[in-house]
Order: sequence, then C-alpha cells, then structure tokens
Amino acid sequence: MEVRSIVLGPDESYELRLTGRGARGYVWTWQVTGDADAVTVAEAPGAGAGAGGAARLPGAPVERTYVVRARPPGGSRARIRFAQVRPPYPEEAPYDEFVLDVEVAAVTGGS
Repeated sequence: MEVRSIVLGPDESYELRLTGRGARGYVWTWQVTGDADAVTVAEAPGAGAGAGGAARLPGAPVERTYVVRARPPGGSRARIRFAQVRPPYPEEAPYDEFVLDVEVAAVTGGS
C-alpha cells in the first residue's frame, strides 16, 4: 500500500491516477476520514478512456483519474483511503490500496 501526503490551498485540486482492473471485476472505492468536509473526491470526466481514443486490448489495465479538491476555509486535514475491490465479494480483502493524506493549508491574510 502506497501512502502519499500533499498540501493544497482552499479550492485547489489534485489529480490522482490509479490503475484499474475493471475487466477483472475490480473497482476503486474511497473513504474520507479526519475532517471529511475538508475535501471532495470525484472521478474525472472521461476517466478510463484510451489515450487519443486508441483501442485497448481486452483485459488490459485502465488508468482511472480522480480529482481531489480542497474546500475552504483551510487549516484542516483529511485522509482518503482508496481500495480496489470486487463489489460482489465484500468479504474479500482489497486487491490494492492507496492512501492520500491531504492538508488544506490555512489562508494567511495580510495586505
């Protein structure tokens, strides 16, 4: 399991690319802990499309892109745990996991 830490300013976004195995029945899920209101997570539009519309071989891994956006006002932390699971088998351990620790930096004023 890989763990990555990032710092974002309020309303700043970060793109995370994870390799999918949808042809084998696996999907990426995520859970936000810590200050769950500090970030939003969404799959990027068009995620999983072949580069330049190129055809993929059946069963080939597909890259998924997720957009993590920091929410104002800042000064908070969240942990996002991505897990690659097969929904029909909830008792099965995840195939892969990725943890993203996000610090939303406080805005410092001063003019």
